[in-house]
Amino acid sequence: MMEIKILGMGCVNCEKLERMVFNALAELNIDACVQKVQDIPEIMKYGVMSTPGLVINEKVVLSGRVPSKAELEKILLEHVNR
Repeated sequence: MMEIKILGMGCVNCEKLERMVFNALAELNIDACVQKVQDIPEIMKYGVMSTPGLVINEKVVLSGRVPSKAELEKILLEHVNR
């Protein structure tokens, strides 16, 4: 199962990315375990200096911005069954 972590302190963009991830997973019918990481030291372990960050299967795939819906869907589909 795909493991997704949303890195961020709860800012508007972090919340937006979280909603987008859940919506995209539902639309694409992808089963994933989604975790929100708000602990600064934990976020920094991933080398993310600007939030929001998106980690899939322990790999940082996006940081510092909110992707478009199409870009997020493409990212998720690239990581299905990896």
